Amino acid sequence: MFTTNPFAELSATIPPAVMQTYLVLMIICVVGGTIFDVIHKGSAKYFFANMKKSKDQGKPVDSGTKVAVAVETFASAVLTSSEFCNQKRRIAHLLGMYGFVLNVVATFVMVMYYPTTATATPAIWPQLWCIGALMVCVGGYWFWFFIRVDVAAEGSSPLRLMRADLFILSLLASNTFGLIWAYAQSVSSSWTTIFLALYLIATTVLFGSVPWSKFSHMFFKPAAAFEKKLSVANGTRNNLPEIGDLSDPELQKKFPDIPEYMGANPSNMGLGIKREQPRHY
Repeated sequence: MFTTNPFAELSATIPPAVMQTYLVLMIICVVGGTIFDVIHKGSAKYFFANMKKSKDQGKPVDSGTKVAVAVETFASAVLTSSEFCNQKRRIAHLLGMYGFVLNVVATFVMVMYYPTTATATPAIWPQLWCIGALMVCVGGYWFWFFIRVDVAAEGSSPLRLMRADLFILSLLASNTFGLIWAYAQSVSSSWTTIFLALYLIATTVLFGSVPWSKFSHMFFKPAAAFEKKLSVANGTRNNLPEIGDLSDPELQKKFPDIPEYMGANPSNMGLGIKREQPRHY
């Protein structure tokens, strides 16, 4: 299983041309779905309007600074997901992201370049395919059952489903059924066809539901992070007044709601912690 190209084994029943056509269609679905999402939600229009407003109101930014901002954005927002303050959430996200990339790249290589002969496929590709799927499953199920805010903090059932969950659930289903299918195929199980069908259905939902899921967010978030950092570089995000030390008695006289907001606890001053009423479950 970990050293055998599962798609080459599948070519005995499904022609390679069909598998390659399906792969191309999924790529088209992602590109087309993302473009549709951008037009439908006006994301690109909003993004470029913000960029123009920031450029008009801020100081000029030279090309070198823009390149440096782009590199910093790619390193922080994409490669390391530094926007996540919660370490567990960040690790789960990175596992899912890198696992997804490994799985997709390995799938593309095995289907497009080694579709018929399993022995001709370098062992690294099926290994990366399996490792990527396992990373997605570990990060995804960890997030779904233990890290989600509504589950970890609000006590909601992990089985509660919303449309916003379409991406993560279809991603988990695709990788889970893919691994089970590959294993069933390696042991010549009678369940192989069933798990193959489930794998294809989940994968089709994953890539075909881009306009209705959070799939396209992986493209929007780096762009938004770049715009934010660029606006900091040109000074348009640095024009907010400094509030000062919230524990200062003079400042509390000026803003009498501060003690209530801080929970009337001096140890909370400056931490932005608001006292909440106890919840009853």
